[in-house]
Amino acid sequence: MTSRAILPTCRRGTAAAVLVLLLATPVVGLASAPATPEEQGRYITHLLLHEVGSENYAVRRTATGFLLSVTSNLQDRGSVRARTTTLETAKDITPVFLETKRKGSATGDAWRSRVGTSTATIQEGAVSRTAPKPPVAFVGFQEMPAALQMMMMRYWSLHHQPRALPILRADPTAPPVEIRRVGTDTLALPGGRRAMLTRYTVANLLFGREIVWMDDRGRLAALMTFAGGLPVEQVLEDYRSAFRQLVDSGVRQEMANLDDLGRQLRPEATGTFAIVGARLIDGTGAAPIADSAVIVSDGKIVTVGAHATVTLPRGIKVVHAEGRTLLPGLWEMHIHYSGVEFGPALLSAGITTARDLGGEFEFLTTLRRKLNGAGALGPWLLLAGLIDSGGPLGFGEVDVETTAEGVAAVDRYADAGFEQIKVYDQIQPDVLKAIAAEAHRRGLTVTGHVPVAVDTFGGIADGMDQINHLQYVTRTMQEGADGPVNPGSESAKRMIALLKERQIVVDPTDSWGEMASHPRGVSAASFEPGIAAAPFTLRYKYESLGTQAEELAWHKRMVTNGQVIGALHAAGVPIVAGSDTGLVGYGLDRELELYVAAGMTPIAAIQTATLGAARAMKLDKDSGSVEVGKRADLILIDGNPLTNMSDLRRVVKVVRNGSLYDSIALGRAVGFDRARGSGR
Repeated sequence: MTSRAILPTCRRGTAAAVLVLLLATPVVGLASAPATPEEQGRYITHLLLHEVGSENYAVRRTATGFLLSVTSNLQDRGSVRARTTTLETAKDITPVFLETKRKGSATGDAWRSRVGTSTATIQEGAVSRTAPKPPVAFVGFQEMPAALQMMMMRYWSLHHQPRALPILRADPTAPPVEIRRVGTDTLALPGGRRAMLTRYTVANLLFGREIVWMDDRGRLAALMTFAGGLPVEQVLEDYRSAFRQLVDSGVRQEMANLDDLGRQLRPEATGTFAIVGARLIDGTGAAPIADSAVIVSDGKIVTVGAHATVTLPRGIKVVHAEGRTLLPGLWEMHIHYSGVEFGPALLSAGITTARDLGGEFEFLTTLRRKLNGAGALGPWLLLAGLIDSGGPLGFGEVDVETTAEGVAAVDRYADAGFEQIKVYDQIQPDVLKAIAAEAHRRGLTVTGHVPVAVDTFGGIADGMDQINHLQYVTRTMQEGADGPVNPGSESAKRMIALLKERQIVVDPTDSWGEMASHPRGVSAASFEPGIAAAPFTLRYKYESLGTQAEELAWHKRMVTNGQVIGALHAAGVPIVAGSDTGLVGYGLDRELELYVAAGMTPIAAIQTATLGAARAMKLDKDSGSVEVGKRADLILIDGNPLTNMSDLRRVVKVVRNGSLYDSIALGRAVGFDRARGSGR
């Protein structure tokens, strides 16, 4: 289906032109809407640049305004999701009624907004409220369909482009969206045609900023959500041939957004300075130094010792840290870095190194140049290149079916300086062996999911060096196909012995398992207090997660996971900490809290996110501990994590490659505010 070109070509007053042409259609009652809509189109939906579905929309004229109908269908790694959305508006696109329903879901999962002359009633699942109607406001929700965002953009334009546009939500704390015109793009289309699109950023629908393109006929041409979760792209079918041009433009816009953040957040100290008076936990396992002095110069640690034994150079800037604890910067070993706002959020939580485990090639390599090379605002970035098979069942853009394709994919990542390869679910055994062999030949290690075609024993035999997610270990410890996990079983003993012998690195992501599977009746903030400090978009996301699992069964599973983690650690299996798509920054804190609950000593848990992580990546000569000659990545916290691991949530200063920042200011710049709650 091709979007009908019903609108005149014009750069200025586009929304008004849309309205004038639509209103020129003869009045027809809603019940007898015309068979042929005034406007229709189809969006192609991508996840990590992998096509996963489509969205069809139609706009019809009614007696009182307009009716938008949207049908969305997604197929992501075998999971099929369908949703219908209906929007009724007045003639000036003021919303009157919105409803969205997931196909096959219970009635309670429907979202509705009904806007009267003076009040609006909003229902989002089981939560609803009635509130006064603002003079200017739209309706919607997170992850709005592209066509609904198109109507939002038209409404915004027709109503004088307010700096902040309220979105009526069931939660009254939802912030308004902020729409900014940021540039234009000229696309080369088939047949020598060219199209001029206007580029916008849209903040507060998701964490970070979406990028939206509008064409000169008032249609939303494309959007990219480098924001909040795994990146999503939607493109109107008319512009499908220009998809790569739009991706490149989106990456450039993200880098411009990153530069804006860097201008807002300047370091408090650079060059040469000293941090004195703190309790030093250097990450090596050595006893803490109660009153320490650490001197940083030109991005390196040049002096470490007891304050009484260190002579400070005359005139040096001194950061007084009495009563606080100084540690090496934390390593987040399982993240999907989906937007430049992740940078300040991670730094704010004390994360100075992050390993991305599956993202978009151009975005990640461009971002890495900015972070690692130009010192932009964010952690040191390590990359694992994602490879999968299976066509529609696959994950990500790199879909290989043969050994030759697998080798070529490895070489592309190796040539681009990736540290690792991440294999995924659908890869076949012969392809896995070829990928691992080529990765090892090129000096890369292999991590990832254990493909469904092999078990964990087989995945290691085929060349895997590291394993993401504890589930691939616990599966080998089950008594029978559906039996309980028994860390003391013979199979469990064989698995632990193999992991120890080969020094296979495991990142359990236990905190993400806790978050993703918690019962709906349990508030996520009850076990992840960082949610209280998070921006609305993230608070809403994580509180909305949940399953129908019984609370007792959930707790039992978490206890079992802790027993497995404890057994792995006791046996000497290397464990590194990562939170996957958990709460940005704070998810790592929760991971370490769970490790201590599993029986690790506090220093052992800290090492999974410092020196142990650096060793796993063969970078311990450069980072991971507070030692002379290493990169100056440090965190200063209120409290003592050796007596209370949760004190890691109380970062006050962070040093990234020799630049010292205020942690609270970093967080506030992207919506984290510790004053809101206990996520300090």
